[in-house]
Amino acid sequence: MTNELEKIISLTEPLLAGTDMFIVNIKNKPTNNIKLFIDADGGMPISKCADVNRKLYKLIEESAIFPDGDFSLEVSSPGVDEPLMFDRQYKKNIGRKVLVTLNDGSEQLGKLVDANATELVLEVPVGKKKETTIVNIPLTDIKKTVVQISL
Repeated sequence: MTNELEKIISLTEPLLAGTDMFIVNIKNKPTNNIKLFIDADGGMPISKCADVNRKLYKLIEESAIFPDGDFSLEVSSPGVDEPLMFDRQYKKNIGRKVLVTLNDGSEQLGKLVDANATELVLEVPVGKKKETTIVNIPLTDIKKTVVQISL
């Protein structure tokens, strides 16, 4: 992580303190286009993103991380196609269908019924009679987990 991104994170953390929001990821394109992805335990409406964006933009300008002021800032929640990265994200998605890709490349589709510090618990369909079974997947075996949109 670059020094600039570390500074931006240090400016962002106090803005999120005392809220249910947390940093998921931060990226910097070569044109100093900063993309900050934040999430919240109770959901992440665009109004929260806009509020953080306004406050953080001002802090970045004042701190002169980019002396010429040549940067842009985008604050958003991770898209639905973004993998879950943190325990808090897993917990807020309990009850939703997820696709888990394991380190060996195999996949497991099921309803997330629990998540803890060591494993995910999925309810997966078995057979044609809408029967299900419980599958425990150690977090160390997971390459990525993506929430599936149900129509």
